[in-house]
Amino acid sequence: MSNPLLDPLTLRDLLRVAGADDYDRWHEQIQHTGGCADPIHLTGWTVTKDKVTGETLHRYSTEGEPGGRLRLACGNRRASRCPSCAFTYAGDTYHLIRAGLAGDDRRDIPATVREHPRVFATLTAPSFGPVHNRPDSGTCRCGTHHPENDPALGTALDPATYDYAGAVLFNNHAGDLWHRFANRLRRELASRAGITQRELKETARLSYGKVAEFQKRGAIHFHAVIRIDGPDGPEDPPPAWATTGTLTDSIRAAVAHSYTTVTVPAADDEPCRPFRWGQQLDIRPIQAFGDGSDITEQAVASYVAKYATKAAENTGTLDHRIGELSELDRHHVPDHTRRLIEACKHLDPLYPERRLWAWAHMLGFRGHFSSKSRRYSTTLGNLRQTRADYRAAQERAALDLDDHTPDTVLVLADWQYAGHGHTPGESALAATIARNLQTNRDTAREALRDQLALEGAHHHE
Repeated sequence: MSNPLLDPLTLRDLLRVAGADDYDRWHEQIQHTGGCADPIHLTGWTVTKDKVTGETLHRYSTEGEPGGRLRLACGNRRASRCPSCAFTYAGDTYHLIRAGLAGDDRRDIPATVREHPRVFATLTAPSFGPVHNRPDSGTCRCGTHHPENDPALGTALDPATYDYAGAVLFNNHAGDLWHRFANRLRRELASRAGITQRELKETARLSYGKVAEFQKRGAIHFHAVIRIDGPDGPEDPPPAWATTGTLTDSIRAAVAHSYTTVTVPAADDEPCRPFRWGQQLDIRPIQAFGDGSDITEQAVASYVAKYATKAAENTGTLDHRIGELSELDRHHVPDHTRRLIEACKHLDPLYPERRLWAWAHMLGFRGHFSSKSRRYSTTLGNLRQTRADYRAAQERAALDLDDHTPDTVLVLADWQYAGHGHTPGESALAATIARNLQTNRDTAREALRDQLALEGAHHHE
């Protein structure tokens, strides 16, 4: 009986893959990638030798692999491209953010970092014109009670007067605006401490981890964990004047200050635009364990990790660079998003250094979706290296190389790129593998959440 969710060609290919003699090995490869939706294909060989004796300890070639290829995870952070690799990226981001909140002995971040002033702040974009929304009153300005999933939410009430050009230019300069905000925040902290900025560097350090999120209207905003440390970072206690109240007041002042403005010059028929943050500013203290009034470390880390794998998909835009505007018709891009993309096309020759058309699929935004200050916590690179070291140790044990120290082992290898992706049937099978792995991970995560809740209950006792 055929699967009603699969078309006949995909089903035929699926049966071909599942019935092949080397299916088990193909399944093993895809399991190792985490069910990657677009794996990298390599061909080549590797030989492991003992440097002293010249003895060959291990030999491997892709000649015996399914299709003569080794498949590796693509590593794409975007959930729209590869849910499996995005899950791994989100997990790394979660650990990175939480380590900067709760500490991590493996990363030399002490648990005393919990005692540092830290808040979770959301900085939003200004208005570019009224949009359909769900206000507290329940009734939009258009007179409608919009359901939560109404596609009209975030779209302009009057497209003829909405500032689409301003919206994409703001997105394009949002990273510059954050940089000015961070600089001004250091000045505000120094002012409240009654010291100079040079003295601030000698007594305290501002640390942060942030993530960008697209609102439904297509405007970018930032969620940020902001913390005050001592001058050497998280292992160093902050000065006595550094409190959560001082940090909160300084953030509000930095957002409101005239210095925190990015001015885009006039060009042809486009006016000069001074951009500042929007009026909506949310700042919440972060608590180790929740009491219902403040946001918790785990909630913050989960929230940041969630948006680290997203781009502008919730606006209906494409997840790849746009070659021609005709692509918007083929992909049925919504009218509001289309107008933002068309604004990028119109503005691109006016501001060539901003590369607006190259980033039109991101509605002009060209910054990093997640970033952190240098001493906030560990790095994604360190987390990836830890994972690689763990896998290397597993491989050494499997190959019975534990008796050989790394200094006495020589590895020779030759690898060639041979393509990427799946056939239709492979894609369906890989998605099933990914779902099974996700179920196992969700079960483990629930167990961890229960453990943390129990620790929190003991803490309050």
